[in-house]
Amino acid sequence: MPANDTYRTIASSSSGQYRDRGSRFIALAYPVEDEESIKQILMGLRKEYHDALHHCYAWVLGADKSSYRLNDDGEPSGSAGRPIYGQMVSNDLTNVLIVVVRYFGGTKLGIPGLINAYRTAAREALDQAIMVTKTVKDFIEINFDYQAMNDVMKIMKEENIEQIETAFDLRCRIIFTVRKLQAHRVCERLSKINNLKFNYLKSQ
Repeated sequence: MPANDTYRTIASSSSGQYRDRGSRFIALAYPVEDEESIKQILMGLRKEYHDALHHCYAWVLGADKSSYRLNDDGEPSGSAGRPIYGQMVSNDLTNVLIVVVRYFGGTKLGIPGLINAYRTAAREALDQAIMVTKTVKDFIEINFDYQAMNDVMKIMKEENIEQIETAFDLRCRIIFTVRKLQAHRVCERLSKINNLKFNYLKSQ
């Protein structure tokens, strides 16, 4: 089976450190799934490391890595967020946030020194992480008449479909998840059931 519905990420949070001329760079890597969870992590770290001079970060979201952001947080442009982001690119990762907290040591490192420090700290955090390959799944809602229950359940069983939420009444509702590469085939089978309606929810 083609692997274009898979992506690499990290299994759990990890950390790393780097020091240069008194400055301390603490890198923290997190698996994330949406921007809201990223905001919550960033807020928590600003409270935890409230006395740090900079909280620079980069994140990537989506199996196609199309959503990303870099933040230098007051460091010279391109000296922090981009080298952090570069470590995720070089490891082919997505759904990852890396924050590097800097405690200033009194000596300016210059832009080359900063790039090296933020890149190295981010790499140290990823070196401690467990890399995993995950599958992109489509989440789909279907609505159908109760009389079609046996036909729907037969397909669900044959395709080994994971049901997330169900409601059975005169008009029934099921939310299920299926591997993205299998979604078209499954939906095509279900579409042959009379009066069955689809609602595509999301991919994740």
